[in-house]
Amino acid sequence: MTNEPLLLTRRDPARNMARFYVLTIEPDLFDGAALTRNWGRIGTKGRFRIDLFGSRQEAERRCLALVRSKVKRGYQQKAETG
Repeated sequence: MTNEPLLLTRRDPARNMARFYVLTIEPDLFDGAALTRNWGRIGTKGRFRIDLFGSRQEAERRCLALVRSKVKRGYQQKAETG
């Protein structure tokens, strides 16, 4: 997994739904990793959360679990641009 942001979106015009979920893994200052999450309605800043992990592998496992959960709920993976 790279340091590039992973963008997931979910759109359902019939339900007036347009949501985003962005995941990024970054190194922290203590040889661990930080999983940053940003989510909300498309067009807003949304909410933001940082989870700290002792290693990059732990952060990647949590990130993949979140992606699987979101895909099950109807999110689709998109490439992050600019």
